[in-house]
Amino acid sequence: MEKDQTFNKFSIAEFAARIRNNIEGVFLGKTEVIDMLITAFLARGHVLLEDVPGTGKTILARAFAASVGLSFARIQCTPDLLPADILGVSVWQQGESGGQFVYRSGPIVNQFVLVDEINRATPRAQSALLEAMAEGQISVEGKRLSLPEPFFVLATENPVEFEGTFPLPEAQKDRFLLSLNIGYPSAEAEALILENQRRITHPITDLKPVAAAEEIAPLQEKVTQIHVDPMVKNYLLALVDATRKEPNLRVGISPRGSLALYRAAQAYAALHNRDYVVPEDIKALALPVFRQRMLLSSEAFVRGIISDRIIESILDRTPIPEYRTAT
Repeated sequence: MEKDQTFNKFSIAEFAARIRNNIEGVFLGKTEVIDMLITAFLARGHVLLEDVPGTGKTILARAFAASVGLSFARIQCTPDLLPADILGVSVWQQGESGGQFVYRSGPIVNQFVLVDEINRATPRAQSALLEAMAEGQISVEGKRLSLPEPFFVLATENPVEFEGTFPLPEAQKDRFLLSLNIGYPSAEAEALILENQRRITHPITDLKPVAAAEEIAPLQEKVTQIHVDPMVKNYLLALVDATRKEPNLRVGISPRGSLALYRAAQAYAALHNRDYVVPEDIKALALPVFRQRMLLSSEAFVRGIISDRIIESILDRTPIPEYRTAT
C-alpha cells in the first residue's frame, strides 16, 4: 500500500500541536479547552462557548480563526438582527441590457463563522443558522446554496445575563457538537495575561495562520478511520442509556447525541497520537457533549440541580471497561 493511502495518526497530532501552540501565544492557561475546540473542528462539529463575560470567549474564537487560515466572518448578534443579515439577499443590479437580481452572500457563506453572543439574536435569526449547521447549506429565496468546506461555526453565549436575550431552543443547542465552559484562569496565567497586555495593540493582531485550508479536509477524513472497539462503544451506549433512565431528566440523550460523542471521541483520540479510542476518551468528552442536550425535570429544576452534576453522577456510577490494545 502506498504511503499516502495509510493512516498517519501523527499528522493529526502535529496539526493540533501547531494550532494549540499558536493559540496559547495569546490565550493562556486553558490547554484542555483549546484541545476540545480542535477536537470539534476535526470532527466536523460546531462549538458553543458558554461563560461569564471577560473570560476570553471571543479572544479564543478569534485566535482559532487566525490560526487555521480559513475565510472568516463575524456575526455580532443583536435583537434587530434579521435572517437576511446572516444569509444574504438578492439586490437589483442595473446593466446595459436591462437589470437583474444578483445574490449578495451574507457572512454565513464563509468557512469559519464566529457568532458572537448568539442568545442576543431573536429566535427568527437564530433559526437561520439551523440549516447551515446541520446540512452545510442554506436556502435563500427558494434556492439551496452549498456552503464552503470546511465549515465551522463557533458561537459564544453569556449564560448569566437575561435582559435582552433569547434562550436557545433545544433544536439549536443540539446542532453544537460540544458546549464548553472556559472558566477563570489560574493566578499564574492571569499574571502573564496582565504582562502581555502592556502594549497598545492586542497580541492577537500578531497571530499568523499555521495551517493551510487544503490540509484540513484530509485530516477530517482520517479522523473517521479511528478504531472504536465494541467494548468502548458499549460503554458509550451505557452512558447514553443512563441519561434516558435518569429520574432528574425529562429528556435524555438522543441518537444524535450518541453519534456526536462517537465522532468527538475519534478526533480526541487522534489528538493524543492514537488510532483507537479508549474509554477515557469517552469519559473526558461526555460532559461537553451531553450538557446542552439534556432537559431537567421540573422537580430537579426547582431543587437547583444542574446538568453537569447529573452527568458527573452518571460517569461515577457507570463502570469503565478494562480496555487493552494488542501489543
